Amino acid sequence: VLYRAGDDVTSRSLLDRRALLEQLIAGAGNLVLPVRRLASNGLDAWAQVVGSGYEGYVAKEELSPYRGGVTRSWLKVKVPGWTVEGDGWRRTRTAT
Repeated sequence: VLYRAGDDVTSRSLLDRRALLEQLIAGAGNLVLPVRRLASNGLDAWAQVVGSGYEGYVAKEELSPYRGGVTRSWLKVKVPGWTVEGDGWRRTRTAT
């Protein structure tokens, strides 16, 4: 959430903005869902990503405000070999 009821909330922490988002989508049923949260420990989160077959994950500092553009507060990590050129939904690895 970047704006709520006309108010700019970008200076608030990700933790606060996520709480606002969860309040806004409460009662929406399965139409709108918040992003899945992984373990707070990076290695545990990576194990969840690999074990669930996800493409990767984005690690974010919960206390950081919103910053547009490139930032070191967010880190995108992708599973090597997950995508195939022209087909981002199919994994290149085969099950063994």
